[in-house]
Order: sequence, then structure tokens, then C-alpha cells
Amino acid sequence: MIEYLIIILANLLVGGMIGLTGIAGFLLPMLYSGFMGMPAAQGMALSFFAFLISGVLGSWNYYKAKNLDARLGILISAGSLAGAAMGVWLNLMIDESVVKKILYLVVLVSGISILLRKDKERGREESLHLPAGVMVAFGFVTGAVCALSGAGGPILVMPLLVVMGVSVKTAVGVALFNSIFIAIPSCIGYSMQCEPETFITLLAVSMVSHGVGVWAGSRNAGILRPEPLKKGVAVFSICIAIFKLITG
Repeated sequence: MIEYLIIILANLLVGGMIGLTGIAGFLLPMLYSGFMGMPAAQGMALSFFAFLISGVLGSWNYYKAKNLDARLGILISAGSLAGAAMGVWLNLMIDESVVKKILYLVVLVSGISILLRKDKERGREESLHLPAGVMVAFGFVTGAVCALSGAGGPILVMPLLVVMGVSVKTAVGVALFNSIFIAIPSCIGYSMQCEPETFITLLAVSMVSHGVGVWAGSRNAGILRPEPLKKGVAVFSICIAIFKLITG
């Protein structure tokens, strides 16, 4: 019962933060594998099913608000679908302890990037005019890294798109849409390594609670200031990642 309670509370909290800020999903695999002692594949499967829920709900909200560049999202996601399959394959070929180290390093870098990033919104711009092949390749690389490490998607894709000239809101919308296509092969690949007797119940509990969290967070996004929450997530992530890298 304690395990289920932790999963419910964690998904409500992380889902809420994703709804508010578009980030924080990378905390789930760290919780599952790093602190709850789950096998890496089960922790990844539960996390990516949650990312699938938040990606669908979040990208739909951004699409309705006209902050989702469909062309850009489709090109990146085409590459991410194949890249994520590669990432899952690499994860299952690498020793579990190494996978956890990779996750902690990605979380550490992600936390630092949140602290350093300046979310200065630009006006609504035209679609990013880069060659289609470049954007597909970009999606392949980021999809592979996210699926391998459990980082989700927005925490890596969103800041890179901003650096490339996409406005912050559009970058979040594209990253959430892209996370759906990172999650699909990741959900399939990792769930095949889990014991169905316990996994199915844990999955149902985590998906429902995560969906409620994302919905509640997105409904209240205009009430709370997301910037202090982002900084808090960043500091917490950096501290936890350093602790786990040192202690193993």
C-alpha cells in the first residue's frame, strides 16, 4: 500500500508541475529506480506511459492555443520515433547500473539548463525554416537520448528549440507533442521486460494519477507563477543527481 501511495502522490505532483511548467517528468524514473528500487525497465515503462499521457493532454492544450507548429512537430517526431526505438534497444543492452548513471547525469545537466535558461518570449514567428532532413535527424538524436535515459522529451527538446529560434510557448508545445512519439516505442519496449502481474496494476494507478495531475496543473497555469517552480525543480534535481552519482 505504501508503494501505491508513493506512486499516486508522485504522479499527482509531477503531473501538476508538467501542467504548470512543461517540465519535471524526468523525476519519475529517478524516483522509481533510484529510490523505490524498481528494476530499471519497470521504472522506465511506468515513466514513459506517464509521459504519453502528459504529452497528449499538454500538446492538445497548446494546439488549441495555437502554440503548436504542426510541421516542425511532425518532422522532429518522425525522427524521434526511430530514435526512441534505438534508445530502448541500447538501454536493454547496457548494464542497469550504467543506465542509472546516465539517467542521473541527464537529470544533472537538465537541472543546470533550467537554472541557466532565460525564458524571454519572442513574438509569434514563422515556422522554423530548417531543412526537413536536419529536423528529422535532430528528432532521432534527442529521441534516442531521451528513451535511453528516461528523460522524457521536453526537458531536452524544448531548450534546444528555443536556442534555435523558436518562441518559448511554441517550443513547449512542439516538445510535448514530440514526447508522444518518444513514449510510444519506449512504452512498448520497456513494458515487454516487466512482470505483468504487478506491472498492470501499478500502471493503471500511475496513469490515472498522472493524468489528474497534468489536468489540474494546466487548469491552474494562469494562477501560479511557473518560474519559481521551475527553479525549485532545478535545484532539487541537481542536488538529488549529485547525491546519487556520489553514493551510487
